[in-house]
Amino acid sequence: QVQLVESGGGLVQAGGSLRLSCAASERTHSGYTVGWLRQAPGKEREFVGSIWWRDGYTYYAESAKGRFTISRDDAKNTVYLQMNSLKPEDTAVYYCAADTWRNQRLVNPPYWGQGTQVTVSS
Repeated sequence: QVQLVESGGGLVQAGGSLRLSCAASERTHSGYTVGWLRQAPGKEREFVGSIWWRDGYTYYAESAKGRFTISRDDAKNTVYLQMNSLKPEDTAVYYCAADTWRNQRLVNPPYWGQGTQVTVSS
């Protein structure tokens, strides 16, 4: 059972940056996909981006391309979401999620973190 713990959310002004972290409780198998989804008030949860542990391949939603970057630290078993040029519409609860296969869009992943709030003020 993989446990995921997010950190790094907060309040930032539009145009600013935040980095979210997702620490896994056990060593992530090379076949795992780990990434982020978000849910804004009154909206459905949406995919943000993911990384395939085997080769570091990253995959992003259109809304994240060019602004967000996902990376991993093998030694710390941690995935990061670097968010730049933040917009008010990026305000949401961000969830780390993981699956045991190459699930690039993280459709129905079995493992979830508790979520961290990101608020972008205009």
